[in-house]
Amino acid sequence: MRDPLLNRGSAFTHEERERFSLEGLLPAGVSDQSSQSARVQNTLRSLHEPLAKYRELMALQDLNEYLFYRVLIDHLSELMPIVYTPTVGEAAQKFSDVFQRGRGLWITPAHKGRMREVIATALGAREIQLLVVTDNESILGLGDQGAGGMTISIGKLALYTACAGIAPETTLPISLDFGTNNPKLLGSRTYLGWPAKRLEGKEYAELIEEFVVAVEALFPFALVQWEDFRKDNALRILDRYRERILSFNDDIQGTGAVTLAGVYSGLRIAGRKLTDQRILIYGAGAAGLGIARQIKAALRMADVPEDQLQRHIGVLDSRGVLVDQGSFADAYKHELAWSPAWAEELGIGEDRSLERTVEAFRATVLIGTSGQGGAFTERIVRAMAGFAHRPIIMPLSNPTDNAEATPNDLVRWTEGRALVATGSPFEPVTFHGETKHIGQGNNVFIFPALGMASLVCGAKMVTDNMITRSAQALAEQLLPHELEDGLLYPSVSRLRAVTRNVTLAVIEQAIEDGVASVQSDRTPKELLEAASWSPEYKAL
Repeated sequence: MRDPLLNRGSAFTHEERERFSLEGLLPAGVSDQSSQSARVQNTLRSLHEPLAKYRELMALQDLNEYLFYRVLIDHLSELMPIVYTPTVGEAAQKFSDVFQRGRGLWITPAHKGRMREVIATALGAREIQLLVVTDNESILGLGDQGAGGMTISIGKLALYTACAGIAPETTLPISLDFGTNNPKLLGSRTYLGWPAKRLEGKEYAELIEEFVVAVEALFPFALVQWEDFRKDNALRILDRYRERILSFNDDIQGTGAVTLAGVYSGLRIAGRKLTDQRILIYGAGAAGLGIARQIKAALRMADVPEDQLQRHIGVLDSRGVLVDQGSFADAYKHELAWSPAWAEELGIGEDRSLERTVEAFRATVLIGTSGQGGAFTERIVRAMAGFAHRPIIMPLSNPTDNAEATPNDLVRWTEGRALVATGSPFEPVTFHGETKHIGQGNNVFIFPALGMASLVCGAKMVTDNMITRSAQALAEQLLPHELEDGLLYPSVSRLRAVTRNVTLAVIEQAIEDGVASVQSDRTPKELLEAASWSPEYKAL
């Protein structure tokens, strides 16, 4: 009754109560899982604050994991904003105040030199397949949240199980708590994390290396998802370790894939090709980098020569469009920058602003990852509407106040022609009597499928082609009526079915890329079905 993977509360049968010496510890009545789920849902609907619902769900997960997933799966559209964005962000901010029970592992500088021992002792005989690992520094547009970043890892793993069917007992959230630079946390008497400034440079790199060595030894066939690292650390860790351990970075590669899928969907609606587009990304952080890399990978697959890629895509940071004229403070920006010759050909000189760049480049697709609310102005959007009959505009920054534009404005400024997706949830827009639903570019459409596929086929690494295929497969999931409504992403109500189809496509790509190691006569569909977990109570 104290183990959430064994406890089933009032659903223990009379025979089980007798067999496991539980008699007298429960009321006489026996419930089935369906009635238990209805009881939980009634309780949740009686609560009005999202954080209160979050705490109720986390308490349930700590008590009865099967029932938690039954409730989550049956009400995924309603509860995903509670266990994931946006409510999980509030939970991260208030982590030390609402803490109830430890879940997962916290690795701190005190464990240096003995990380492997600490992890092995904490886990005992558990066999781990999937780790979501964060250092807590760049949470959901909220920045450094210290130990509270663990809520993100827990939320991501809940969606891996609910959407993709990964067995919860094989998953592990990990916080690499190497300190925090958040003065509010450091000044709080209740803060539960490592109470010191963040480690940087060589000390930080040594701790990451020791952690990876421990993963190699303890979980040689597991997948690591890197989550919410600062952009320079995120890129360095991804590029250094992606061929050494099975791993990917959701903020870079997952965001890149889900955005590319939205672009593909928009092109399906507009009847255009990717190779005919002129795409601008406003925001050159980890998300912007991931999106640019993924779009370039797709253009390469479409046989666009390397020296012609810049004619299809440009990236802007806070100073304007990136042009390679020497050194950047962030070295990775060289791969995103235009050549001076191309900028000159476009007529871009000292004025490299978003407005000037949109007009000179004649942008047909505009993607926002800047966190600058209102950056996509009426003038910019109306200019785009002159270059493309159906401009694709994706203000992806979270939370809602940081969105580069609102769907309502984008629809009005383009006379209803814009194809819009956002990073935060927005209400439908009514224009000239027609209701337009707004798709949300949420990474949950990608990461569960990418992770599950990698595990099912025993992938040796997550290839660029696998990520691009996940984007293509996601765009293929939209139904005719969703396309007619202008949606760039499927309905969340179909998320489990969508995830399954994307997973199968990624498995096939891994096999084609030669990185799948599972030797079997079974088809990808049979392999997936055999690996999938469900929340129905099992015989004890």
